[in-house]
Parts: sequence; structure tokens; C-alpha cells
Amino acid sequence: MPDNDKRLCAMRTWLDNQGYTGGELSSASADASFRRYFRLRRNGSSLIVMDSPPSHNDNAPFIRVAGLFEGSGLSVPQILLADTEQGFLLLSDLGDTQYLSVLNDDNADALYGDALDALLRMQVRVPACSLPPYDAAALRAEMLLLPDWYAVRHKGVHLSAGRQAVIDDIFALCVDNALAQPRAFVHRDYHSRNLMQVRDGNPGILDFQDALNGPITYDAVSLLKDCYIRWPREKVLGWLEQYRLQLHEAGLCTATQDEFVRWFDLMGLQRHIKVMGIFCRLNYRDGKAAYMQDLPMVYGYIREVCQLYPECAAFLQLLDEDLGAAGEFA
Repeated sequence: MPDNDKRLCAMRTWLDNQGYTGGELSSASADASFRRYFRLRRNGSSLIVMDSPPSHNDNAPFIRVAGLFEGSGLSVPQILLADTEQGFLLLSDLGDTQYLSVLNDDNADALYGDALDALLRMQVRVPACSLPPYDAAALRAEMLLLPDWYAVRHKGVHLSAGRQAVIDDIFALCVDNALAQPRAFVHRDYHSRNLMQVRDGNPGILDFQDALNGPITYDAVSLLKDCYIRWPREKVLGWLEQYRLQLHEAGLCTATQDEFVRWFDLMGLQRHIKVMGIFCRLNYRDGKAAYMQDLPMVYGYIREVCQLYPECAAFLQLLDEDLGAAGEFA
């Protein structure tokens, strides 16, 4: 880590002033935002320091949502110290073993079983009524990232009135599907890079600061249609049915299997439309080019759903032909 890193120097001073002098600081990870995480090893223990500049991030939601998890029995980082003015937080350490780094055919059933159990507990025990609603405006605003950043910025395509009409129709379908579902706590990024394999209380859950009160299938989509690892649809539907039955038993959902699968698939379409735009924005605006290599998997999910549901056929044709996605991701 460079000595001229002003944020890092300020972090060290803050830690010293809080009584955490000495110890070894090393990079733990960075996420798609402007946050960075450092591991502080000191006196035989390990803690995480979040560097979240207030000029780019509102840290109040992280602190507020962390409070909602208290008493839930879920493994989330505990906030030990917080300086919202500078944007530094000291957290408990859930380790460095991401689900993504260990998932394989042999352990997938067990790890996803743990993750679905934790998701159910999150939806049952973590109150969502105080969170902002995942409403039509929010859902649509997210999907606009695809025409703005993929179609216009990445592909250089002019969106004619006809093309825009197709986009509007698919957006309406996705929004209506989301709003038809029961509401619950939605983590919004519940996937293999934000889940940690821990000794007790698997999994450790990270990056919950953007939680909303929204559609009950959203986090199941994030988990089972992960943008960084893909499983055969038969396995995904098996895990999904396990989750649906758990929701039914908990009294959170009475949907039939067919209805629930449709909710899940079209919720996935909304999420992956958004993510295609996000990954392009991360590349062009934020200089994070690595996310572009994950676009083919994301587009694969979109194609799968559009091929299953006839009402999505025009949108798939638009993506494949007018936006050139078929050639780019062949």
C-alpha cells in the first residue's frame, strides 16, 4: 500500500486515536463502489476496517441496517467503532473465504442449503418495514442502466421509438411481476462474493447496506442466478423449490410452484437487465474493466428467461439483433 495514500494515512491516525495502535494493516478487498476494506491484525486478533469516503458513500444505511440484524442469529459484521464524518468503520472479521472460492459440485447442496436457510431467517427475523420500498420507480430506474450504459455507451446504438417501445414493454412486465410478490427484507446483493464460509453460523453475510423492503424472490435470484458462477437450471429449480416450501411453512408465501418459478425468472430478468448496465458503467465511468468479463454469463441468464417466456421474445430479438449482443456474447 503506497505511503502517499491519504485515506490510508488518515485511517491509521484514526485507529491510533481510538487505541488501536500498532498492528499490521493489509488489503482485504474492494467492492463495486468506492469502499475499500483492510484487515487489521493486532495482538493475535483480526478486525476489518472499512474505508468508505463520505463524498461517495452514505454510511448511515450500513449502520442502520446492521442494527436491524441484531438478535437475528445471523452472521454479520459487528460494528465496533464508527466515524461517519471521516467514513471509517471498525468491524468484526468474518474471514476471507468467499463462497465463490470454495463452491464445487460436491459441496454446493450443503452451502446453498445454508445460504437459503440464512435467507429465510433474514426474511423472517430482520424487520423490513423501516426500509425504503423497492417500488416501481426504483425497479425501473435500475433497468434504465441497460439502455443508458450498454446500448448507448457500450454499443453506440440509437434508441428509436420502436426500440424504446420494446424496452418499455419488458420494463413494465418486470415491474408488474416484482410488485405482485409478497414483500420482505431484500439484501439486494446476496451472492457468492458477499457470503463467507465461517466455522459457525454459515454463511457470513456482507454488504447489506443497500437493503430495501421488496419482492420475496429477489435475493434468491441473486444467490441462485449468481453473476459470477452458474449452475444447471435443474439444480437451481431444485434449490428454489426447497426455498419455496420453507417460505410456505413460515407463512411468508402461498404461491404454487409454477407461480413462484415465474416470479423468480422474471425477477431475475429485472436484476440481470440492471447488472448488464452496472457492469458497463463500472467499466466506462469507474475504470473497473474486470466486470466486463462477467457480461456473457449475465446475458446468458437473460437469454434463458426470454426463451422460456413468449412475452419476452421481442426484447430478446432487440438485444440479439439491434444491440448486437448475440454476436458479442456468442
